[in-house]
Amino acid sequence: MFKRLFSWGRTKNARAARSASAGHAPWLNGYGGQTTAELISLADTHRVDSVVVAFDEAITAKAERLGATTLTTPEQVILAVEAIEREVNNGGFDQLFRNSSKEHATNYVSALEAIGRPDVADLAKQAIAALRLGKRPLTIEAINRAMDKDSDARDEKFEELDDRYFAVAGDLAPALLAFIKANSANVSLP
Repeated sequence: MFKRLFSWGRTKNARAARSASAGHAPWLNGYGGQTTAELISLADTHRVDSVVVAFDEAITAKAERLGATTLTTPEQVILAVEAIEREVNNGGFDQLFRNSSKEHATNYVSALEAIGRPDVADLAKQAIAALRLGKRPLTIEAINRAMDKDSDARDEKFEELDDRYFAVAGDLAPALLAFIKANSANVSLP
């Protein structure tokens, strides 16, 4: 819940009011039990980024209710991409590997490739390499051990990657929504 309230540093109601008053599509205020098709259709009347956040909320709730192992690959892609966008936009790659979103770390690269963003996938790959795990598998425990160690080299690499991310990533929501549409048969809501 904490991560949802502070995703991207957005205050949803305030942002929706600003968008609506500026003649832009309004912010969708969270997931409200829609089916996959219904939620996709809301992208025609609401901000695309708010629709993908609603998918993230719905799939997170599904994983909490049924277990993460029940998620399909497309659902895992949605969670991984949203984790990257939320965390890196708020605090860079350092935050991505310190917060609970690191649970999706094994999917970061493949998820970004799946939505057609190999440029951002390369940045994620370099960030993972900066952890210097060697031959150890990419697990939460290994990430925690790596992040617990002081490392100027890692921190400098993360800062470099943050700058590159902000220069090239842009808004990942349109690419993610296109992926969701193409894989909607394998994204099961509610």
